[in-house]
Amino acid sequence: MWALTVAAVIEREGRFLFVEEPDKVTGLPVLNQPAGHVEPGESLLDAVRREVREETGLAFTPEAIVGLYPLKAANGRDYFRACFTGTVPEGAVAAPEDPDILRCHWLSRAELAMADLRSGWVLRCLDDALAGRRYPLDLVADIRVER
Repeated sequence: MWALTVAAVIEREGRFLFVEEPDKVTGLPVLNQPAGHVEPGESLLDAVRREVREETGLAFTPEAIVGLYPLKAANGRDYFRACFTGTVPEGAVAAPEDPDILRCHWLSRAELAMADLRSGWVLRCLDDALAGRRYPLDLVADIRVER
């Protein structure tokens, strides 16, 4: 069964918003985009807004889909990540609400290339965003129909 996740690429003046969190296996700090699991009944857009708010304390406005990424993790689990790009309020200071987030950083692509990252998704999503990959938000229909 796939675990559905979302992530946000947020750029400001050539730097990108990342969260520092403990690795689930080693406990050592790693960097990731603000990201997390979609909760039951939650739309992808609602999920990415919630995850950015919980992990950075900032209100996120999604503008486009960067890509959709399947991944078989080292733990054997299958994940499917929907990555978005968008904005947070100019001048707002990140302050994580999630106690698992150690801190937030604005980092350049060069700094990230030398960092310990949560997964291979991190640079792939960032590089796709930097390459200009943008798909309209309505690419994913949010249809909730009771039968």
